[in-house]
Amino acid sequence: MPHLMVEYSKNIADRLSLQALADELRDAMMATGIFPLGGIRVRFHECATYTIADGDEDYGFIHMQLRIGEGRTHEQKESASTLIFEATKQFTQAAFEIAPSALSLEIVEIDARYSHKYNQINKHLAS
Repeated sequence: MPHLMVEYSKNIADRLSLQALADELRDAMMATGIFPLGGIRVRFHECATYTIADGDEDYGFIHMQLRIGEGRTHEQKESASTLIFEATKQFTQAAFEIAPSALSLEIVEIDARYSHKYNQINKHLAS
């Protein structure tokens, strides 16, 4: 863990490189210094059906939900969310100037009692 799920309006894909944004988000997560490299995941989910505000089809959105394990301080979570949000805001600025769009991020902390994991990536990274 951490997993960053990015939900976006279909029209956003026409305005920027989603793969480049995914790489930017991964780099921002690494730059926080509080997430294990082998646990970082960034995945995108397109919303093909949506409506925003008054229904103008040019409006777009990107919503990010960062799911993390327990054990980080309030300050660490606040710093990480700010770093990731600001990196995303900077990356998407030109695309958001094409048409009004919304950007949001929330952190969800997962209760370890109900979270099960099996990850061979950490073993590979250590070798």
